[in-house]
Amino acid sequence: MTCYIALLRGINVGGHNKIAMPALKASFEQRGFRNVLTYINSGNVIFESNMDEAALQAACEALIMEDFNLIIPACVLSAADLTMSLAHAPEWWNAAPYERHDAFFVIPPMTAEVLCAYVGATREEYERIRYHGRIIFWSAPLATFSRTRWSKISKDKAKYRTLTVRNANTALKLAELVSARRDEP
Repeated sequence: MTCYIALLRGINVGGHNKIAMPALKASFEQRGFRNVLTYINSGNVIFESNMDEAALQAACEALIMEDFNLIIPACVLSAADLTMSLAHAPEWWNAAPYERHDAFFVIPPMTAEVLCAYVGATREEYERIRYHGRIIFWSAPLATFSRTRWSKISKDKAKYRTLTVRNANTALKLAELVSARRDEP
């Protein structure tokens, strides 16, 4: 069995797409996923499965539709991929206290390379980006947040639906949770 993380896009945001985490956990368990754990109320599910990532993405999206009647894109990645990408986070990510630090998880079939090319070059005084695997690391000073190119991606609904965002603290906590599972006997 491989440990995976499903990051469900737009769960419990602004009073929309409400799903209780105990119900979400139960849905995953009823589908045969093992050692299911949810983390905070924003659709982060850690679980084990023998399926591959593409099949898991489809299965997660289907169970959300079947059990909650919601169309929710899912980003599924292995614990190993999450850990490896976070190990390659740039030194400036999550370092400055007066900056916003996010991890943009790219939902296949979109790629980080295509999304970064679409957004275009950034100005370092407003924001910094770098990616590894399917995670785009982004930091921006709070004072100039409105001038960033990446803050405006939400206006392009088609592109915005190809990623799900977690702040740095959540991304790092997910890595800690999956690392603890990998270290268990």
